[in-house]
Amino acid sequence: MQNTVKLFSAGLLAGLLAFTAGCGNSTEGNRSGTLISISSQGEASRAPDIADLSAGVITEAEDSGAAMQANAEQMENLMKAIKKAGIEDKDVQTSGISLSPRYDYQPNRERQLLGYQARNTVNITVRKLESLSKVIDALAAAGANQIHGPSFSIGEPEPLLSEAREQALALARARAESYADSLGTKVVRIVSISEGSHGGMPRPMMRAEMGMAKDAASTPIAPGETSVSVNLELVFELAK
Repeated sequence: MQNTVKLFSAGLLAGLLAFTAGCGNSTEGNRSGTLISISSQGEASRAPDIADLSAGVITEAEDSGAAMQANAEQMENLMKAIKKAGIEDKDVQTSGISLSPRYDYQPNRERQLLGYQARNTVNITVRKLESLSKVIDALAAAGANQIHGPSFSIGEPEPLLSEAREQALALARARAESYADSLGTKVVRIVSISEGSHGGMPRPMMRAEMGMAKDAASTPIAPGETSVSVNLELVFELAK
């Protein structure tokens, strides 16, 4: 899918600070110049290629051991289904195991122990989004009674960050040159650059259905787009 790039000027802050740059020995002698501080932001978006979700089993029984045993049996079936769905071992990680009592609370009487609840949850990374709906359906069919997600991301965001960075830099440079023209000066150099970046921002797609959702029996999935942004703070030197 072709990348789409959107560029935002995040509140262009231009503070003009007069200074004298003629300290020490210089072949140009004393020179009066101006520093201009500019903030800019570049943003690039494309369809994500990774999905993360969690799935687990909750079981209940009067006895704690029975609750854990039933949970282990159902969880074993779930793990087999995950493997059969083509998820590699490195992309499956246990995120929580718990056992807790269940009580009946009634007014004006002591609480009554009803039994125990056992819970086991795993985090799953799906690297082939075309199979995501089938993976979710397989989890439910294998006995997962708790499914959360998915959250989408980009596996290798650096190329997209570079694209956003170049756009932010071009915007800041253009703004600096605009100030220089207004002041009758020229952009001499960039004095400093600081960067902040943000990633993983979901963006809905205009098309709500993907090819993976053609089968009416499958869970429909719409990955949308994920955007990354780069914020730059630059200080330019302007001089005659």
